[in-house]
Amino acid sequence: MDRYQQILTKYWGYPNFRPLQDDVIKSIAQGKDTLALMPTGGGKSITFQVPALAEEGLCIVVTPLIALMKDQVENLTKRNIKAVAIYSGMTKIEIDIALDNCIYGDIKFLYLSPERLGTELFKTRLQKMKVNLLAIDEAHCISQWGYDFRPSYLKIAEIRTLLPDIPVLALTATATPDVVDDIQERLKFKEKNALKKSFERKNLIYIVRKVEDKQKYLLKILNSIKGTGIVYVRNRKKTREISLFLQKNKISSDYYHAGLNNESRDRKQNAWKTGRCRIIVSTNAFGMGIDKSDVRVVVHLDLPDSIEAYFQEAGRAGRDGKKAFAAILYHKSDKIKLEQRITRSFPDIQQITKTYNALGNYFQIAIGSGKNQVLDFNLIDFCSTYKFNILIAFNSLKILEREGYIQLTDELDNPSKIHFLYNKDNLYKFQVANANFDSFIKLLLRSYSGVFNNFVAIDERLLAKKSNTNIETIFKYLQNLNNLKVIKYIPQKKTPLIIYTEERLEEKSLFLSKENYLQRKKRFTQRINAMLQYAESENKCRSQLLLTYFGEKNAYRCGKCDVCQRRNELDLNKYEFDLILDEIKKILKEQTATVEFLVDNISYKKEDKTLKVIQWLLDNDKIKYTDNNKLTWN
Repeated sequence: MDRYQQILTKYWGYPNFRPLQDDVIKSIAQGKDTLALMPTGGGKSITFQVPALAEEGLCIVVTPLIALMKDQVENLTKRNIKAVAIYSGMTKIEIDIALDNCIYGDIKFLYLSPERLGTELFKTRLQKMKVNLLAIDEAHCISQWGYDFRPSYLKIAEIRTLLPDIPVLALTATATPDVVDDIQERLKFKEKNALKKSFERKNLIYIVRKVEDKQKYLLKILNSIKGTGIVYVRNRKKTREISLFLQKNKISSDYYHAGLNNESRDRKQNAWKTGRCRIIVSTNAFGMGIDKSDVRVVVHLDLPDSIEAYFQEAGRAGRDGKKAFAAILYHKSDKIKLEQRITRSFPDIQQITKTYNALGNYFQIAIGSGKNQVLDFNLIDFCSTYKFNILIAFNSLKILEREGYIQLTDELDNPSKIHFLYNKDNLYKFQVANANFDSFIKLLLRSYSGVFNNFVAIDERLLAKKSNTNIETIFKYLQNLNNLKVIKYIPQKKTPLIIYTEERLEEKSLFLSKENYLQRKKRFTQRINAMLQYAESENKCRSQLLLTYFGEKNAYRCGKCDVCQRRNELDLNKYEFDLILDEIKKILKEQTATVEFLVDNISYKKEDKTLKVIQWLLDNDKIKYTDNNKLTWN
């Protein structure tokens, strides 16, 4: 057993690596820049965590997903592996302590949001750290052609100049061939090196049902497929509505979205993960970092904006390798709704400029100032103040983000935190001199470890319960100790943030590239159209459609999706069907022909089977009759 396998077994309890994990780790061990394309649930985090633990120093992990960052730090800590995270919204003292622990302590993993990379504070401290690996999660975010481009990712290339001999591992679950090349170029790979596991999920059965009553058909699916499931919908209101509908029909269900508080999200997640709740109805906020292998069904009641997003969400089913289903319930009105998103997602440049000016006025930021300011942001209040449509304002802000002027975070739910500013000796003297604080300080020290070295998350309600008092008393003690500078207390905060990545500009100096705008709109439209094509297609294997989109040529029919099942009803095996189809296509591409002519000229001399293929091609609009009653390829 080599040292990597020993680490895997010691910390994770697995005897062997999954397919591709071993290849990625060996590539990094040889010092090669590596891009790993692994589908959702493929064990991406193992590929940087194991090799980083095998070497001296720490691994820097860049990820835009703060919830995932927190989740991974928590999971590593449970395994007695030291890890910290730095992201937007943390105070300067929190960041200082975390960076110092990376330089002088025994931290093995530093998780960073990409916008932190460009700060002078980080660049200065980075040069004092012993780094063994730079891991880039969600690497498709660096590509302007990717479905989730983030300008802050472009700063990673600058960091590479400060870490010239450190290999880079870029990770993504979804990338088209163009994006694969773009990632490697933008991360300044010394040589191209993309390791890819096929995106094929042989145990996953893809289904699209065109239905009038989605709720009624959802019940049919959930009553026929046993086990845990996820139902994805577009908005928060709908999560609650669908969950209540399922409960009324005696299906154990709950709802989930990013607007819930931390306590509610944790409670709902845990109930679902442990099987106390069978179905979770959610927006796309659910799933990141949640490792549940026995999900038997994922249903989309609304279409996602892209094949990439759909593939990730559908891919949360069947991670245990057993049979699972990924279903879309589609109605003709969905096409109109999705096409409307193109207009809403790309407000005109005049509206974007207007939104930018209003934002500066909202925060009272002077022209030429504001760079790196982190500000609590209430979108509803902002739109109410300036009479903006919420969707148009939000998408204007996202375009300003893609142009690199601001960053808009998701709603963050940061728990309360404390850090003792006194060392143990001085704290003891304080307790002796201030007996009224003694028992409360002892309660803190009994309840939480690491408070002298780091900021530690606390729960005021739990402290109140332990001390048999009310939460107001706990708040009072914490505020008083904070005012006396014995501790630094940061109360819980739940808000999105706006970060000014550049100083506020005058309107005439704000440059919004029309070329970029039109190019991104074109790409967005192409992704929408690909999603619609997938939902509306009735004649090509679902798995083949997905694999072709991600650049896998010569993909085989899965034989199990709704399209393949209809083809299987013809009582032909794949070889027979494809042989007859290819010959018919060749003839009809060159000339029109009667049914009799086709039957006589097909080399496979089984008339009944040839007729079945012809009928299937007619039913699926692949061929049609001409005015003179001959067939032609459509």
